[in-house]
Amino acid sequence: MVNTILFISFYVVLQCNNAAPSLFIAWQPMAFYIALIQNLVKKDGDCRNNLYLCRKLRMRMKDRNVIGAALIALGFVCLGWFIKAGIDNFANKDRKVNVKGLAEQEVEADKVTWPIVSKEVGNDLPELYTKIGTTQRKIKTFLMHNGIKEAELTENAPQVVDLQAREYSDGNKPYRYIVTSVITVTSQQVKLVRQIIARQGDLLKEGVAIVDGGYENPVKYEYMSFKEMKPKMMQEAIENAEKTAQQFAENSHSKLDKIVSADQGQFSIENRDENTPYIKKVRVVTTVTYSLKD
Repeated sequence: MVNTILFISFYVVLQCNNAAPSLFIAWQPMAFYIALIQNLVKKDGDCRNNLYLCRKLRMRMKDRNVIGAALIALGFVCLGWFIKAGIDNFANKDRKVNVKGLAEQEVEADKVTWPIVSKEVGNDLPELYTKIGTTQRKIKTFLMHNGIKEAELTENAPQVVDLQAREYSDGNKPYRYIVTSVITVTSQQVKLVRQIIARQGDLLKEGVAIVDGGYENPVKYEYMSFKEMKPKMMQEAIENAEKTAQQFAENSHSKLDKIVSADQGQFSIENRDENTPYIKKVRVVTTVTYSLKD
């Protein structure tokens, strides 16, 4: 009986090992089967019971083989899916569109700086200082009478130029000194200041001549409420960029995907034209890069 049991047991072992050698070796060490055979030899009973145990053991191994095969198949499916995703990402990584979004708006300046320049010439310096002081008082009275507040006025110290002190002076000038005075109006009442600028000729009736400030003292208009409109203009620029990208995607038979990169945008504030410097054109351009997909 021992020989019979040994023969049947080793036969089952060999059959199971041939069916799935790798799984069998990994999951069932040989020591287990040797112990099982020894246990069968020691037990009393019918040989058919021992054969039944061998068949049961073989069926268990087949079940484990099926589970192992299913796990391997599932692994291959997952591996294939990851490989496909990697290939798609590699193929689509350079499919991008770079577009610019523009937003513009015209606004009126909300701050004006008006330097009022007056000059006196002569040879008697104390007398010139007296004249320039009188001129400054007349200018300030005129401005405040027309609605300018005293806090909006800044009076600079007079500047004196001695023509004879110049190194290359020819000495033929009929006067020696030039005294320049500047009173600066800084106000948010832009429309009011523009009206006063248009009526500055009224000072001529009082003997005050306003000199053109030139490049050193120009009238300057500014727009200070820029921060309040910045978020809205940024949103408009991005929406315009998206429309452009969407049109590009449709023309290339693609679909617009996520944003790859974007910049904050550069704002600029310029005069609308040379004749209306008090009207400003606010402009922002933003650059957005989108990825494309099929």
